[in-house]
Amino acid sequence: MGLTNPGPELLSRLVNSVKEVSELPECTNMFKKMHGNLVRRIKLLSPLFEELSDSNKELGEEEIKGLELLSVALDSSVQLLKSIYEGSKIYQCLQRDKISAQFQEMTEQIEAALSEIPYDRFDLLEEVQEQIELVHIQFKRAKGRPDSPDVQLELDLEIAQKEKDPDHTVLKGLSEKLQLRTINDLKKESLAFHELVISSGGDLGEYLEDVSTLLKKLKDLALSENPELGISDGEKGLIKHRSPVIPDDFRCPISLELMKDPVIVSTGQTYERSCIQKWLDAGHKTCPKTQQTLLHTALTPNYVLKSLIALWCESNGVELPKNQGTCRSKKPGSSVSECDRAAIVALLDKLACGKLEEQRAAAGELRLLAKRNADNRVCIAEAGAIPLLVELLSSTDPRTQEHAVTALLNLSINDTNKGTIVNAGAIPDIVDVLKNGSMEARENAAATLFSLSVLDENKVSIGAAGAIPALIKLLCEGTPRGKKDAATAIFNLSIYQGNKARAVRAGIVPPLMRYLKDAGGGMVDEALAILAILASHQEGKTAIGLVEPIPVLIDVIKTGSPRNRENASAILWSLCTGDLEQLKIAREHDAEEALKELLESGTDRAKRKAGSILELLQRSDVVTQIS
Repeated sequence: MGLTNPGPELLSRLVNSVKEVSELPECTNMFKKMHGNLVRRIKLLSPLFEELSDSNKELGEEEIKGLELLSVALDSSVQLLKSIYEGSKIYQCLQRDKISAQFQEMTEQIEAALSEIPYDRFDLLEEVQEQIELVHIQFKRAKGRPDSPDVQLELDLEIAQKEKDPDHTVLKGLSEKLQLRTINDLKKESLAFHELVISSGGDLGEYLEDVSTLLKKLKDLALSENPELGISDGEKGLIKHRSPVIPDDFRCPISLELMKDPVIVSTGQTYERSCIQKWLDAGHKTCPKTQQTLLHTALTPNYVLKSLIALWCESNGVELPKNQGTCRSKKPGSSVSECDRAAIVALLDKLACGKLEEQRAAAGELRLLAKRNADNRVCIAEAGAIPLLVELLSSTDPRTQEHAVTALLNLSINDTNKGTIVNAGAIPDIVDVLKNGSMEARENAAATLFSLSVLDENKVSIGAAGAIPALIKLLCEGTPRGKKDAATAIFNLSIYQGNKARAVRAGIVPPLMRYLKDAGGGMVDEALAILAILASHQEGKTAIGLVEPIPVLIDVIKTGSPRNRENASAILWSLCTGDLEQLKIAREHDAEEALKELLESGTDRAKRKAGSILELLQRSDVVTQIS
């Protein structure tokens, strides 16, 4: 009795896999490009499977082996493609590097399987044969050239996570990219993340708080744009006339009331903070619900549940109790209440006339208010705070100085305020803080100078005020955050040609080269970006050439990220243009091999630079032969 030929069943699986991929809805989230590319390439395999199915040709062992590998790869790809539509979008965003790596892995698996299939034995139609060869080439290229990250998303996400009150445009960009525009979208997102938390047993580490915090910021954005967003007219009418049933998971097991500040105890149970604190204060050492002994009495905020409760309250017209005495009267189109305005005026009086302790406290309050939202930044500036804060930059009290420079940093997010700050004569004083303040004050002074330098006319005055040597000093001796603040400011200032020379003369190149050679130091990206902009200036090019940069630049071109490879090639091109000695050094370090690879897999700008350097190398060969 002969063995059954597995060919027909295998081909049927392959056809179904492609059909399943073809029927997937369009992906519109942050993975749109990767998702679309993989779907498009898989769909192009369909003619191969259909023709093999129609031919009824018996497949040999080698053909079946190759197609089996492809079937496994396609099955995994289908699962990955489907997963993009499911689960928490914010969690996916935070896991974007991991998911991008999975897309790349699928591409490599499919390419490897296609390499195992002996197409010449299939007797395919010529146009089918050509299409499959073309698809295989596409997979080969994609294998060596991963999709570049969304730089704007990376920046927006970093700001949204780092800042307590990110700018409206940053959150708006995130909400669009993540497709979390309405309260209903956010409600679904909360539930999806809640399910993830439950399925993981609550073991999500830092992601638990990160997702909850971003979720709240996006919810606040949606409500600020339209408090009734996501609620239909019919729902609004019903909300007024019903008493919604509180879900059991939202009730405290002790009081059975809706929780307002849910916290987790060591057994994993959640309680209202005030209720469980009373239980513990009474001397109890057990969990009220499970009666298990508590390993410790620390209370961990349950941010996910708090967000879910808040969204449930919004959807059902239930108002969480607010702090007593809160003034809620607001001017039309503004989120600043009248009592906040009065408080701001009172704080300015203390800045102008108060004792040192009062000035310190008032500057600290303004610092926090300016960070909270865009309307506060406008209101504080309109009230006349900026000249008073600029005066406090010269305070002999370090903490007051820190508060003043940080308040100005937060106010400078508003473009109109940038001009007001500069017109108040702040730049020399900010530079003085950068030189002589505490480390926190110096870091925030650097960040303020970066913010002000966004306006081109300020780049000139900041450079002329002596900021660049002080920024370089912070770059060398600051905390990791301080180094990045300094690097960002130096990069932005160096866009102005005159500041390039200032930076080079102040000794920027040697520390940048140290950071470039220290791959684990976390400053490679910044070092390359600044060197690339300085290399376009003759003094910068000369200074870079003196520190033997070519070996490390070629190493980056071989192994770096797409953006770093691009910057490294730009620096190498500047160094080699008109300099036969640098071309000779580049050739001795196998630059041609690295550049040819870059020509195939780099960004468009990197490819142009690689092509130009290869031409220079070829011309130098001709010159050498003639001479």
